[in-house]
Amino acid sequence: MWRRTLPVLVLLAGLQVAAALAQGTALPGSTAPPQVVVEIQEVVESAVARFHAMDEAGLLAMVSAQYRTDTLTKAGIADQLRTVFTLHDQVRARVRIDAVRMVGEHAWVYSTGQVTGRLRVVGSWIPVASWERELEIARRENGRWRLYGYQR
Repeated sequence: MWRRTLPVLVLLAGLQVAAALAQGTALPGSTAPPQVVVEIQEVVESAVARFHAMDEAGLLAMVSAQYRTDTLTKAGIADQLRTVFTLHDQVRARVRIDAVRMVGEHAWVYSTGQVTGRLRVVGSWIPVASWERELEIARRENGRWRLYGYQR
């Protein structure tokens, strides 16, 4: 369940990317231009900072109103963020971008990361989510990169 909260942070939704990268299978699309990679990295850094600040509205502003990955929508992401922020008094995220590919106008962002949270009642840190080479798709909307999801 928490695994899909991170798409919000980082532009994150899996398509067997780990197998493709490990086997050297070609990823779809073409390598993103360096400027796009820099822009995506800036968005990820901003999302991580907003996550650490537990800024639900700021994070949701980075998600397209049309977001969909399987059954997960922007409203579902909002519910997950509220739950994480309610259960924890502090959260941390580490995200590494593994690859950015352009498929048409969409940026396919593959990332690896981990989220931990400090439980409010207990005060101890616990893992919330982790992922390796997961895919999330972003697109430009009004000049900004926003999560769009893997829509079929």
